[in-house]
Amino acid sequence: MKKIVVLTITLLILSCQNLPSSKTVDLGVLFENYYQGTLELYRINATYQGDSRYNDTLPNFLSDEFKAKEKAFYTSYLNDLNQFEDSSLSEEALLSKNILKWECEMALQGMEFLKDQMPIDQMWGFQLTMGQLASGEGAQPFKTVTDYENWLIRIDGYLEWLDSAKQKMEAGMKSGWVLPKSLVTKVIPQLKRMTVTELEKHLFYQPALNFPADFDSETQKGFQDSYADMVLNKIVPAYQKLTDFMESEYFQAARESSGFGALEGGKEYYQYAIKHYTTTDMTANEIHELGLREVARIGQEMEKVKAQVGFKGNLKAFFDHVRNKKELMPFSDPEEVIANFYSIKERMLPQVNKLFELQPKTPFEVRRTEAFREASASAEYNPGSLDGTRPGIFYVPIPEVTKYNLYSDEDLFLHEAIPGHHFQISLQQENTALPSFRKDLWYSAYGEGWALYTESLGEELGLYKDPYQYFGMLGAEMHRAVRLVVDTGLHAKGWTREQAIQYSLDNEAESEASIISEIERYMANPGQALSYKIGQLKIRQLREEAEKALGESFDIRTFHRIVLESGCIPLAYLEDKIDRWINNDLN
Repeated sequence: MKKIVVLTITLLILSCQNLPSSKTVDLGVLFENYYQGTLELYRINATYQGDSRYNDTLPNFLSDEFKAKEKAFYTSYLNDLNQFEDSSLSEEALLSKNILKWECEMALQGMEFLKDQMPIDQMWGFQLTMGQLASGEGAQPFKTVTDYENWLIRIDGYLEWLDSAKQKMEAGMKSGWVLPKSLVTKVIPQLKRMTVTELEKHLFYQPALNFPADFDSETQKGFQDSYADMVLNKIVPAYQKLTDFMESEYFQAARESSGFGALEGGKEYYQYAIKHYTTTDMTANEIHELGLREVARIGQEMEKVKAQVGFKGNLKAFFDHVRNKKELMPFSDPEEVIANFYSIKERMLPQVNKLFELQPKTPFEVRRTEAFREASASAEYNPGSLDGTRPGIFYVPIPEVTKYNLYSDEDLFLHEAIPGHHFQISLQQENTALPSFRKDLWYSAYGEGWALYTESLGEELGLYKDPYQYFGMLGAEMHRAVRLVVDTGLHAKGWTREQAIQYSLDNEAESEASIISEIERYMANPGQALSYKIGQLKIRQLREEAEKALGESFDIRTFHRIVLESGCIPLAYLEDKIDRWINNDLN
């Protein structure tokens, strides 16, 4: 999943009037000021939240000027937070204070590393975000004349970013902080797509092909000319310059190693990344060993399914059987894939009330991943806007529809849509009791951990009646367990890309193409892949502890409400919430 209305200060202050200290009101104002400050600082985030105030600007967040402003921002709020005594705050106010302190400290710590010298990669780079916005089908609105004008102005800021990205990569060539060669070869085709001169085929020209119905012919002609000029005289030359640089100079300087551990300061960065993504102090070795144990445990469960369907042969052979089983690849049209996900929704929705007291109002859609990024993309969820005007979107890559295997589609729907990401993120955004800055917070261990946890609810939701779909759930869990092994292997134990690919092929049923894409994903963004299993195991542990402690009084709907009601929070704070709930119920 990718991260992405505003409460007024007056409303926020009113919400704090029941708290014991006048300082809490001041803290509420601080929260709101911080939130507004982040929107001004990170203006793309404001766009994703449906806040249109900054849709015409794009600060160059790679520039030294921006970095200085960013450091001063977080330092200032960290100092302000330290003025508030914990004892004077309510439980929720204290939680918000601790979360904001975490945000500031982690942001400042992250600035100590050279990760900005790798600003472009095949999956997480900002150029992909801008491509989604440029298409006219993302968060950037194209509904009014002002919207169309805003994008033309914002593009100028993006051109500055592209120049800075090249400068950062040149600095990386000197420091050694460069992409592996295997990732550079995936980035170059993405960039080349943006150098085409046929306007109707260019991603950045698409809004000029899909005008709102109320635009008259003169307005349309004016924007067609402006967007043609923007594409041909700004975007294409900028991307051509970057492509030439990547193909020649940068590729030659790119590294042969696969993991960050090979970089100067890379091991320290990886430990930071572990903390950032898991919100724990676990070490790479601890996570690696946990992964090995989970791979063994899930493998035993897979053996049971293999026996159930009567397959003769070892588990690795069964993986090949599942990967290549023609009955699991029935589609000839991408729309059939999309329709299948909607049918899963209809089958499981009647059971949702049994497990969930809290349910969101925000609608969602299932869409095929855009062509410009589909080849290297994974399924993902993009949140709806805070004001509910834009639905949450579940993107599904379908690069070759006849080879699309549906064996894990039920599991995937639970993870990305209901009751996974769509439920959790929408409820967080819709929660009027939360300070504004917490409405769009994303902690991968909590968010991805929750989504992975919900995959295990399939039987309770009327799914997994087909053993292959249940195997799909086990396969997805195995996939996340394998991540613990290969991510730490790559970045802390010196594993090569090929070693990581082979380990994955040996232990899960994903296709080789999918596994290669996944391994390269971990190479580009260390630590993120760890968050799923670490978070899931913590939520599962907390549920088991609550069931044991509360016995017959345990209510699954209440447990899910407690987990979801505060939105994304570091795992230690979630554990505190569950412990307080158990103790209060017992007393």
